[in-house]
Amino acid sequence: MEAFCATSSYPSMTEQIGISDPLSTGFMGTYSQPLPYRESSTMNHLVLFGDSIFDNRAYVAGGPAVIDQLQKTLPTGWKASLLAVDGDTAVQVPDQIKKLPSDCTHLALSAGGNDALGCLDQMETPVPNLIGALGSLSKMLQAFEKNYSALITELMALQKPLLVCTIYDSVPGLTEPLKVALALFNDIILRSAIVCGVPVLDLRMICTEAGDYSAQSPIEPSSQGGAKLVDRMVTILSSHDFAKRGCNVYF
Repeated sequence: MEAFCATSSYPSMTEQIGISDPLSTGFMGTYSQPLPYRESSTMNHLVLFGDSIFDNRAYVAGGPAVIDQLQKTLPTGWKASLLAVDGDTAVQVPDQIKKLPSDCTHLALSAGGNDALGCLDQMETPVPNLIGALGSLSKMLQAFEKNYSALITELMALQKPLLVCTIYDSVPGLTEPLKVALALFNDIILRSAIVCGVPVLDLRMICTEAGDYSAQSPIEPSSQGGAKLVDRMVTILSSHDFAKRGCNVYF
């Protein structure tokens, strides 16, 4: 398995996202060759929190769901559990955390998509000018930032290795204005990850094809999209040094 990553260790802004020359390299980051799987004398247990990005069984038409693919792909010495719930928003994930298994060793979070979806009606409400539109959007983002920050704080308090996912934006039929809005929701996710020093799985760079999305509901990952997600997630688990506080963006 291979992945690309941009690295953050908190010096300058360009160094934070792993770009030595942003004008020549753009935002592709640096190439990361995964290390061999780390052996452990105890079982590693990854728990998935969040929404239908992880809880996608209802949308794969009998194919493998993300949790199935993950359990099959994880190396010896690992297991995975699904606590994510289809439809949950950031403010609902704490209810999932209450069910955390006692032997959990690693955490993964995918949240924010339903928060953005819940703002759709407000986004489609007519306003007299662009400043009014930005003002309305700002209020939505402030609410999401408050909820997402509280969620990340609660997960970090568990003192276990954590990775977070961005919201993908190649959903078939997604309009350009909504992609712009999603970029601002993703900015909150990325800023939170940088502050906390946790790795990010950037789904925008992974689920880029129509086949990555469910034919039953295009905002959900298909088995094809889930396989890509799982491949990169296992790469993070095998190569990222969670002991060092720093934000790597993997894609």
